[in-house]
Formats: sequence, structure tokens, C-alpha cells
Amino acid sequence: MLSQADPVVGGPDAERAALADRLAQELLPCIAQLTRLVVRQSPGAISRSEGGILSSLSAGPRRITDLAELEGLAQPTATLLIKRMEQSGWVARRRDDQDRRVVLVSLTPAGASALAQFRAQYRDLLRGRLATLPAAQVAVLGEALGALDALIAALQPGDQR
Repeated sequence: MLSQADPVVGGPDAERAALADRLAQELLPCIAQLTRLVVRQSPGAISRSEGGILSSLSAGPRRITDLAELEGLAQPTATLLIKRMEQSGWVARRRDDQDRRVVLVSLTPAGASALAQFRAQYRDLLRGRLATLPAAQVAVLGEALGALDALIAALQPGDQR
């Protein structure tokens, strides 16, 4: 895990390069572990993949292939997951009016409710855990949100940086 106290020798450029290297190695596994832990400790029947799909669908209907790509799933796996979610009443499938070969998946009111409940549960869990951390660490996490937003924007397809 990252530590603010780890010294880097060689001046500001060397420090920045060393920190960037460390972040490149540890940031994604750290975020993935945080996500797994929060989802596992949040009561309810929604998996991380289901939560991701429901969240993606909250922006509007999508193709199954797009959902599979967004969640890092093989298309057959995404199709089975969506079928299960359809049986739960969380999503609905329909043919695209423009191209009848395309199947669009959309969020149902029950799916929106399940997503809202899932989000409320994990936010409550995080709020409770954050309350146990020292104020300085919470402040650092707050400041890190802006940097994470910038990193996400830089990684978006079509970014010209």
C-alpha cells in the first residue's frame, strides 16, 4: 500500500517519477481490493458486475456488447448475467428500432430501485469506515478524488492529451 512517509532520493523530478511508478503499480490493485471489500461487506444480493451493469444502464439503454466491454466480461458471460438480471426484473431487453438485429438492454424501475439500495448500502458502509480514520487521512482521500477524476478523464477514449 502507498505510504506518504516513504522517502524518494534524487530531487523533485526523480521523486515524481518514482511516485508515478509506484502509483502505476499499486493504484489499480488497491482500488480493486477496496471495491471487492465494500461489495462483499454490503448486505444485499447484487454482485459487483450486476452493480456495474445497472449503473451503466442508468445513463440509458445499451447493447449487450457495450455492457460486456464496460464490465470486462466475455459477451456470453454478459448475456447470461443480463438474462439472470432480466429474470429478477432489473433489466428489460428490446430490439433497436433503427437496427432490428441489435438488442438493447434498459434499466427497469425495479433495477433502478435495486441500484439505489445497493448504493445506499455501500455509502453507509464507507461513511462508517471513514469515520474511524484520522481526519488527516480522510482529508487526503478527499483531495485525491480530484486527481482520480483527472486520471479517469485522461484515460477516456478520444482524450487528446
